Amino acid sequence: MNATVFLTFWLIVLARITDVTLDTVRTAAIVQGRRGFAAVLGFFEAVVYILAVAKVLLNMDHPVYALAYGLGFATGTYLGITIEQRLAFGQQLASLFTRKGVELAKVMRAAGYRVAEVHGHSRDGDLTIVYVEIPRRQAHKLIRDAGAVDDTCFCIVNDVRVARFAARRRASVTSKLPQGRSSKPLG
Repeated sequence: MNATVFLTFWLIVLARITDVTLDTVRTAAIVQGRRGFAAVLGFFEAVVYILAVAKVLLNMDHPVYALAYGLGFATGTYLGITIEQRLAFGQQLASLFTRKGVELAKVMRAAGYRVAEVHGHSRDGDLTIVYVEIPRRQAHKLIRDAGAVDDTCFCIVNDVRVARFAARRRASVTSKLPQGRSSKPLG
């Protein structure tokens, strides 16, 4: 393998790492409704992709470039997921199933979390589901905090998109509610 082929191999790997990493983060941004951010990432991803693919297809006499393409794709996927998890954009809703609902909700509120409680029954008796809205990057801390209060607490965490309504839309919905009901958010 000569120096040009060696250098081109690593440039293709680097290009694919870049483009697939951008693609992975862009896909997460699309799911979260971050259109502008996703569009910017998509532009750069497409440019890098075209450059990498062109280099491979125009040099099919060097099959090692196809290996570079695959290596870059695999590495870019891993790196993209790692970066997306570190950025942790978005909101999550944690559902904490506990028998110590009052105590857990009080501790969560004191820690500054937005909390809603629902009392229920399971086959094993009464329990409380404590719903907590959190930024994604705080999910692990919340689970640790809940476990410190109730080590038998069961937690389900879901990604959410928060719906924002215009003030006039909220007013029209509120006017259609039966007397005594309110459309104010929990908190």
